[in-house]
Amino acid sequence: MKKIINDPAAVVAESLRGLEAAHADLVRVTYDPNHVVRADAPVSGKVAVISGGGSGHEPLHTGFVGAGMLDAAVPGPVFTSPTPDAVQAAVAATTGHAGALLVVKNYTGDVLNFETAAELAAAEGLDVRSVVIDDDVAVADSTFTAGRRGVGGTVPLEKIVGAAAARGDGLDAVEALARRVVGQVRSIGVALSPPTVPHAGEPSFDLGEDEIEFGIGIHGEPGRERIAAEPADALVERMITAVIDDLPFAEGDDVLLLTNSMGGTPPMETYLAHGIAERLLADRGIRVTRRLVGPYVTSLEMQGISLTLLRMDDELTELWDAPVHTPSLRWGA
Repeated sequence: MKKIINDPAAVVAESLRGLEAAHADLVRVTYDPNHVVRADAPVSGKVAVISGGGSGHEPLHTGFVGAGMLDAAVPGPVFTSPTPDAVQAAVAATTGHAGALLVVKNYTGDVLNFETAAELAAAEGLDVRSVVIDDDVAVADSTFTAGRRGVGGTVPLEKIVGAAAARGDGLDAVEALARRVVGQVRSIGVALSPPTVPHAGEPSFDLGEDEIEFGIGIHGEPGRERIAAEPADALVERMITAVIDDLPFAEGDDVLLLTNSMGGTPPMETYLAHGIAERLLADRGIRVTRRLVGPYVTSLEMQGISLTLLRMDDELTELWDAPVHTPSLRWGA
C-alpha cells in the first residue's frame, strides 16, 4: 500500500488539520470528538443543517460546510460512522431556537448514531430532526444498509436544504423540502478498481482487469452485478437506463445531472461520461437544466463514476442557484 499518510490511525485528524489550515476563513475544526462547523457558527435565528458519516468520501461532507450549505459536518473514521457524542457536539455548536435538520445517508451505523444524537439533543430542549437519503437504485439492501444506500444524491440534497435554511425557512419547511428532494433523486455507481482503506492496507475487494462492478456502493460494497468491461457509450447507457427506469423519469422532465468521480477517475474520463449522459438524456426528451461534474462523493482512490439525476422544478432550481461558499462548492455572491 502506497499512500501519502503517516499513521493510518491518525489519517482523519491529520486531514482535518489540513482542511482547517487551508480554509480557516470558512470552517472551524474541533477534535475529540471530531466535528467541523462554519467559522461564524452558530448563525442566530437560522435552522442548522448538519450531516456527516465515515471519512474517505471527501469532499463529502466536510468540504460542504459554509454559507448556503452545511452548518456542520461530523466525520467518522474511514468508512465508519461517527459516534453519537460527535454528532451531539456538532448540534450543540450550531443549533439554537430555530432547531436543526440532520441529513443522514442510509447506512445502518449513520442512521442509529444520528438518531441517538437527535434524541440526546431533544432531551436538552432542542428541536432536531433527521431526514434519511436512500437514492441508490442498484440494490434494495446491502452489507451496510436496510434498504437502499445513500450516495451521490446527498450533494444536491445538502445544497438545496442549505439554501432554504439560509433564506430563512423554518424547520418544518426545511424538513418537508428535504423529503421532497429525497423522493425525486436517484443514483447509480460503477467501479473499475477497488479502494484501499488505510488501516486495512489491502484492496477492499478483488476485481479482474476485464471486469466492472455495476451498482457499487461508496464503501466498496458489491453492486447489482459484475459485468465485462465495455466501452463508455454502452456503460453510461446501462447506468442512465437504470436510473431513469427507477423513478421513473419521463420525457419533458427537467433534471440536475451530477456526474461524479469516485476518486480515481480523471477529469478526462469523467467529462467524457458526462457528455454521453447528456446526449442520452436529450435523446429521451429529458432536459438537463443544471449539472455538476467532478469528484464530489468519493471512495478513497476507487476508479469509477456515479450518475445522479434530480427532477427539478422552479423552486429547486432557485435554491440550487442560490449563493454558496464552502471549501469545495462555491458560486454566487
